[in-house]
Amino acid sequence: MSYVVLARKWRPQSFADLVGQEHVSRTLQNAIESGRIAHAFLFTGVRGVGKTTSARILAKALNCLRDSGPTGEPCLACAACKEIAAGSDLDVQEIDGASYNGVDEIRALQDALPYRPARDRYKIFIIDEVHMLSGPAWNAFLKTLEEPPPHVKFIFATTESHKIPITILSRVQRFDFRMISLSLIVERLRYVLSQEKIEAEDAALSILAREAAGSMRDAMSLLDQVLAYNAQALRADDVAKVLGVASHQVLYSLAGDLLLGNAEGCVRAVTELSNQGFNIASVARDLLSLLRDMVICKVCDKPQDLLDLPDQEQKDVQQLSSQAQADDLVRLHQGFSRGFDDVLRGGQPRAALEMLLIRLARRPALIPIEEWMSRLSALEHRLGSGASSAGGSGGGTGGGAQQVTPRAAVAAASSPAPARRAEGAQQPAPPQTAPSTQSMPSAQPMSSAQPGQPTQPVRAMQPTQPMPATQNGAKGAAVPAGAMGSASGNSNLELWSTLLDQIREGRPELASVLQHVVPLRIDAQEMQLGIEKGSVFEQKLNSSEVHQLLKKVATAHFNSTPKISVQASAALAGEQTLAAMAADARAARKQAATERAQQHPKVLEAIEILGGRIKEVRPAED
Repeated sequence: MSYVVLARKWRPQSFADLVGQEHVSRTLQNAIESGRIAHAFLFTGVRGVGKTTSARILAKALNCLRDSGPTGEPCLACAACKEIAAGSDLDVQEIDGASYNGVDEIRALQDALPYRPARDRYKIFIIDEVHMLSGPAWNAFLKTLEEPPPHVKFIFATTESHKIPITILSRVQRFDFRMISLSLIVERLRYVLSQEKIEAEDAALSILAREAAGSMRDAMSLLDQVLAYNAQALRADDVAKVLGVASHQVLYSLAGDLLLGNAEGCVRAVTELSNQGFNIASVARDLLSLLRDMVICKVCDKPQDLLDLPDQEQKDVQQLSSQAQADDLVRLHQGFSRGFDDVLRGGQPRAALEMLLIRLARRPALIPIEEWMSRLSALEHRLGSGASSAGGSGGGTGGGAQQVTPRAAVAAASSPAPARRAEGAQQPAPPQTAPSTQSMPSAQPMSSAQPGQPTQPVRAMQPTQPMPATQNGAKGAAVPAGAMGSASGNSNLELWSTLLDQIREGRPELASVLQHVVPLRIDAQEMQLGIEKGSVFEQKLNSSEVHQLLKKVATAHFNSTPKISVQASAALAGEQTLAAMAADARAARKQAATERAQQHPKVLEAIEILGGRIKEVRPAED
């Protein structure tokens, strides 16, 4: 006698034997007992969850000969029940939708419908993979399916219900079969092995159920495969070796190394699994599931209902999750899930898994928010004490001193905002312009100041008269007051700065170009300008537009029209321009601000308490 595989040998024969589909079996039994039996049913779900098996059980219940009518509990002993189980009943036909999918086949089926069943109560047609029927075949089926003869019942089974026309779905009763839980699969496998007189470890059954992924038929097929390796006993190591998957102990060890930050241990574990021929993608999938279970154990008071694991494995997962914080476990799961696709679909899954584990094992430690709040509170207290003592002893400062609140000091110390000036620190004196003893000509109309620049009159001056230092340069690159100090006595730069102020009123874009020019000579007779040869501004400086504008401004300033000439030479590269002076002034301000921030007592105290560092200092005017 030929060998019958376990999936066929232990196929459920009644509604009571059907595992994991109680919602289907109860509904069908109640419909039979109440006499509300539909003429067409649709069973849909993933492979191996009992669709065809349920169709056969329903056919037995409808045609069982023990009682005078349909029964919710077929006897399994009458001729109809036995023949339906064997697939030899003439009145119950099982049709393959993949090969029986044309209009001609549907017409042949319709021709046989008017004839009453030979022996049974109903003529039942079970069409498996019904989604494979063609469009014309479905259209030919519509009228028959809506109003079949009273002695005809249709039972459809499919794994892809979305491919069935909506006109068909509206004519049938649909039952969605669920994936079977791990615990139910383990229980069923244990029952089968007990009937087969084979010993089995709980860990081995757990691996089989996990690899079945919700399919009872897959679990039975895997069990057959493992028993072919060792039919005397079912051990976890044998199951893992035959199926090429990692056992739970290996996964727990790998997860433990990951929690402890042992990158070397993680890499060695992956190397050992790869050398033994385990499927790296399956290892990654199981590890991701384990990380999820650890998070559930950590955040839930009663995780038993949320974990689809045997009792012993639940205890192991709870013990493993107790070694880490909930936030750290969530971070591990999120990081692993983001890199899981690279392991699953990459060309080098082992390398991808190793790099992912190394990155997660080398993660920085989390600092609880409570500790940060404690540090901030301590900083506020110390700064508040320091500010109050400074305010009480500041008799010589007068009423103009401004006291810094603790929260403001904390914000200043912990954020990358521009560095604040130290309280009481000596500030650089603003540049002062000596009043001119010479009588000045009548003032020109007031110039409109640029944003951030003071409003001041533009005065007509003699060529040799020194000009006060003003803020010049292009927008965003102004020469601050005092920046001309290094060029004291250089009347050309001072006059050029004044002329640029007037140009900036109407043509700020040209002023931004002219600030890169070297003023070689500026007087009422001649305006000689220099530019570095090859500069990007050389062509613009030689344009007639600029020359006309310079003549207009110079004529208004000197009351005469000077000769304008431009000299381009490489020797002018090192000469001082207003743009270079502005850049030097900004660099000097930033350096001074950085030095003050690095030595500020409040900043040093914040660094000490918060454990931070100064990353960048930006002057407020920038």
